[in-house]
Amino acid sequence: RVRLPHPEIIKASEVGHVLLIDDGKVKLQVVETGPGYLDCVVVVPGKIKDKKGVNTPDSILQISCLTKKDREDLNYMLGIGVDWVALSFVQRPEDIVEIKRLIMEYNPTNAFPPHVMAKIEKPSCFVGDSLEKIVQLSDGIMVARGDLGVECAPEDVPILQKTIIDKCRKQGKPVVVATQMLESMIDNPTPTRAEASDAATAIYDGADAIMLSAESAAGMYPEEAVLMQQRIINRVEGDPHYSLYLTSNRPKITDGTSASAIILAARQIATNVNAKCIASFTVGGNTARLASMKRPEQPILAISPLIETC
Repeated sequence: RVRLPHPEIIKASEVGHVLLIDDGKVKLQVVETGPGYLDCVVVVPGKIKDKKGVNTPDSILQISCLTKKDREDLNYMLGIGVDWVALSFVQRPEDIVEIKRLIMEYNPTNAFPPHVMAKIEKPSCFVGDSLEKIVQLSDGIMVARGDLGVECAPEDVPILQKTIIDKCRKQGKPVVVATQMLESMIDNPTPTRAEASDAATAIYDGADAIMLSAESAAGMYPEEAVLMQQRIINRVEGDPHYSLYLTSNRPKITDGTSASAIILAARQIATNVNAKCIASFTVGGNTARLASMKRPEQPILAISPLIETC
């Protein structure tokens, strides 16, 4: 018998549902439910330690993804004035609505509240049109492949990664591909060829950023890992195939605004005259983000009178 201090998980679980403990090292399947308990069969045995996570790939929990500690951390971050807040284990669009409400309640007159990045790591994000709405409500998206790979089949993760990137590109939202990028560099000075290929694929797919986790946070070769990421990025962005991929996958801007028309024209002119960069005058940053959405060949120089926008 194991005590689980989350009655919401017990309530949401049904016969046949799977529970994963400690990133899937232990796998249980529910065979009977009752008031305040679950009977499970151990599918993959292992040792359970204190304070290890429990993943519920088959259940949508009717609880906020913001814990009491998350709310305390959020207040601290708002107090010191951070630029971005990343929300883990987003399940539904309502989670983004909730954190944005808390941000605005903290300072209703704040003209520049921190941006909200949604970490996509739950299968429930892909139910119906949830992903589209989450992208729409968020200021940026992170493809958190570590936890996504625990709750989804490994063969699904590359397809989900591409799906998320495409949704973000269409809506002009920054998207970060993260976790297990160069995992072997936690202990080794060089990555495997498969890891280098994986990082390059994320860039070819159209990711705005690729992110290291344990490699730089706890690994033996943090500087080498960062330099390796940078070398992969530079190599891919200098590859003619990269330009071809971007050209064929550029999302259409169909909002009919004058800003969109100017951005489309600017990209075409910059290509024809082989310009050094595209200068974008912007107050809140939206014009520069729209310009980036079209992925021109040239760097974009954003010029703004507001330090917060810069």
